[in-house]
Amino acid sequence: MNTPSTRVLVIDDDLRIRALLEEYLRGEGYQVRTLNHGVHVEEELALHKSDLIILDIMLPEEDGLSICRRLRGQGIEIPIIMLTAKGDPIERIVGLEIGADDYVAKPFNPRELLARIKAVLRRRSFNPPPGAPATEDHRVPFGPFVFNRAKRCLYRGTELIPLTTSEFAVLEALVSHARKPLNREQLLELARGRAYTAFDRSMDVQISRLRHLIEEDSSKPRYLQTVRGYGYVFIPDDPEST
Repeated sequence: MNTPSTRVLVIDDDLRIRALLEEYLRGEGYQVRTLNHGVHVEEELALHKSDLIILDIMLPEEDGLSICRRLRGQGIEIPIIMLTAKGDPIERIVGLEIGADDYVAKPFNPRELLARIKAVLRRRSFNPPPGAPATEDHRVPFGPFVFNRAKRCLYRGTELIPLTTSEFAVLEALVSHARKPLNREQLLELARGRAYTAFDRSMDVQISRLRHLIEEDSSKPRYLQTVRGYGYVFIPDDPEST
């Protein structure tokens, strides 16, 4: 559930969509601000805190993919839900590759978008209160990495490896089911709270991104292995070798 402090920034050049989302989300208890372009989105974020961004891909001056890439490149990890053209899986895949957390195809039902918003915010709610200690059970070491599920972070030695919300959710789902193969439908349900469709390759994109982060050779993965014809599995280190 959202709280009165939940702030959503809508970036879309279509006045009707901005008005629709502003009215609908405010009716659901969210605080909403809107922009008709994202050229100066950093200034907006500096002036007004946002907990989630709804970002249209087709924008004047600078498209949503470029804006998403720029924000992630600056280390801004506010969850982003992309609004994409219906039937264009390439845009969706690219959006996920550059760090978007989810996508909704236009035209959309506001209730579907609301469900996606709640799912993304639930994943962010894994964070403990500031200063709360993480228990040892939440720390999963493998190879040179330590995955801290309580603090939502991944370390290589002392180096913090940034993870987007969706990358964390996918890795958390696999780590929580170590040595148990999960198919794409199970992973999408565990990590993103929605059903799998036959044309949805977003999970493959997320696995590819994670492999580039943690595997020495992403073409020959040691930890995030493919189960041919089924899905993926996390293989931790052999206790006898650690």
